[in-house]
Amino acid sequence: MFKPGQNFEELFSQIANANQSWFQNLLNHSGHDAANKPTNPFLDMYQKFFDHTQSYLTSQNQFYQEQLAMWSKFCDINQASVEAEQKKPADRRFADPDWEKNPFFSYLKQSYLSVSKQLFDFVSKSDMDEETKFRMEFFMRQYIDAISPSNFALTNPEVVKTMIDTHGKSLADGMRNMMDDVQNGYITMTDETQFEVGGNLASTAGAVVFRNELIELIQYTPTGDKVYETPLLIVPPCINKYYILDLQESNSMVKYLVDQGYNVFLVSWKSADRSIKSFRWEEYANLGVIAALDSVRKITNKEKINTLGYCVGGIILTTAAVLLKQRGLDWINSMGHMTTMLDHTEPGDIKAFLDRDLMKLREAKKHTGGVMSGRIISQTFSALRANELVWNYWVNNYLLGKTPQKFDLLYWNNDTVDLPVPMHSVLMERLYLDNALVKGEFFVDGHKIDLSILDFPIYLFAAQKDHIVPWTSAYKSTWYLKSPNIRFVLGASGHTAGVVNPVTTDKRNYWVNDQLVEDPAAWFHNATEMPGSWWKDMNQWYAALSGKQVKAPKLGSKDFPELEVAPGGYVKARALSIIEAETA
Repeated sequence: MFKPGQNFEELFSQIANANQSWFQNLLNHSGHDAANKPTNPFLDMYQKFFDHTQSYLTSQNQFYQEQLAMWSKFCDINQASVEAEQKKPADRRFADPDWEKNPFFSYLKQSYLSVSKQLFDFVSKSDMDEETKFRMEFFMRQYIDAISPSNFALTNPEVVKTMIDTHGKSLADGMRNMMDDVQNGYITMTDETQFEVGGNLASTAGAVVFRNELIELIQYTPTGDKVYETPLLIVPPCINKYYILDLQESNSMVKYLVDQGYNVFLVSWKSADRSIKSFRWEEYANLGVIAALDSVRKITNKEKINTLGYCVGGIILTTAAVLLKQRGLDWINSMGHMTTMLDHTEPGDIKAFLDRDLMKLREAKKHTGGVMSGRIISQTFSALRANELVWNYWVNNYLLGKTPQKFDLLYWNNDTVDLPVPMHSVLMERLYLDNALVKGEFFVDGHKIDLSILDFPIYLFAAQKDHIVPWTSAYKSTWYLKSPNIRFVLGASGHTAGVVNPVTTDKRNYWVNDQLVEDPAAWFHNATEMPGSWWKDMNQWYAALSGKQVKAPKLGSKDFPELEVAPGGYVKARALSIIEAETA
C-alpha cells in the first residue's frame, strides 16, 4: 500500500517485485520452471520483460505519470488544452469535437491512447526476436484497435448524440444493418444497391472468345478504326475479380488502353468450386496464362504478345513465361508487372499471418483438394488495416445506423474469389514462407523456374504506400530479372488506389529513374517526380513495343467465336460462403 512520503520509484519498485512474484507463480502453475523457456509467446514476452526490471519501471513510471496528469485535467478542460490536442496528427476515430471539449470523453480518449502506448511499449522493450516481436505488435494492434472507446455506443459521443437526436432510430437501423451483414457473411463497406457487374461495373464492350474450366478470355471492342498490330493480354490476380481494372468508364484501365488503340485481351479467372478444387499452380500457369496466350496468338495471327500482370497475376504470368522459354516457345514480346512481388523476403504486414503450424491444418486438403474461402482471404487483408476497413464500418453501419457511401472500389473489395487449396498452399508456403522463386527452388511441371532467362522488355510498377506488396520488395525484381530493357516506375498511394489512378482525373504523381541501382532508397533519392497518372508512362512504353497501326479487327475468329458478351459469366459468380467452402 502507498504510504505518505513514499516516492513513485519506491512504489513502482514494489509493484515490479510483486508482479515478478505473480508471474513466477503463473509459470510454476503452468508447469514451467526456471530451466525451461515459456513456449507461449505471451508468457515469453512477460518473462523477458520482467527480466529487465529497469525497463519495466521506466514504462510504468511514465504510464502512471500520464494517468495522474489526465486526472488533474479532468475538470480543467480549457481552450488552450483543446487547441493543443487539435494540433496533434488527426485520428479519424476521434473527429467529433466532444472528444476534446467534453471532460469525460476527453479523459476516456486520452486514457485509451495512454494505455495503448503502454502496451506497445511493453512489447517493443521485450527481448524477443524480431519476427516474434513483429507478430506480437501486430496482434496487440488488433486488440488495441478493437477496444477503442469509439467502437462502443455509450463511450462514443457522436453515437450518443445521434441516438438522442433520432430517438433511438439510429440504433434500430444499426441492428438492421448488422442482421443483414450476418446473413451476407461480411461487413458492408458501400451501398451495394448502386452497383451491378456488367451494368455500371465491368462495362467496357467486348466478348468472351475462349473458355475452359479455369478462365474466360475476353477480347474488347476497339473504339477506333485502327489498333496496334501487337495485341496486349492482361492477367489480373486470381484472388480478386478482374474488374478492379474495369470499374466505371471514368476510372477503367481497360477502357483507357482500348481507347489508346491497343487490341486488348483479358483473363477472367473462375472462382473455385468442387470442379477445380484440386487445381495447383501448374493448372493456373497452363490452363490459365498459357492457354490464354495460345488463344490470342491464334485469334490475331501474331507470334508474339505483349503482356501485363497485376499482383499475383504477375507472378503466375512470370512463371508461365519461364515455362514457355524452357519449352522453346517464344510467345511473349514484353511483360509488365503492377504491384507484383517476386522476392518475398519482406512481404509487408501479411507476414504476421504466415505460420507453418497454421499451414499444417490444411495439409490433407493440400493433397486431396478443397476450397479456400475468398471471404477469409478478404478478412485477412482487411485486418491489416482494421481501423479503416473494419471498425470504421462497425461504427458507421451499426452504431450510427448509416448506409455506407457509394464507392466502386469497396464494392469490388467485397466481391471475393475462392481459391483451390492446393493453389493457395503453394502461394503461402512455397512463395511467402520459403521464398522459393528467387532462390531457384520453385518448380512447375518439373521445370525449375529460372527468372534470369527472360530476355524481353519488362515494365515494373509499384505503389509507394502499398502495405500488401511493399514497393521496396517489388523493386527487388530488378535483381533477378536480367533483361537488358527494364523500366521501374513508382506511383503514389497504395495497392489498389495506386494502380487505379486514371488519366481522366490525372491526380497524384509518380517517380521515374532509368538508373536501376541495387538499393531502392538510392533509386528513389535520384528519381524524378512526375505529375499526374502513371498510366501515361505505361502507355508510352507499350506503344513503342506494339508495332504499327492496322485496321481494327472484329472480335474472335472462325475458330474462336463470340461465346458471350463481356464481362462473361465467371466474374458474375458469387463466392461460396465460408461454410460452403469448408465442405466443398
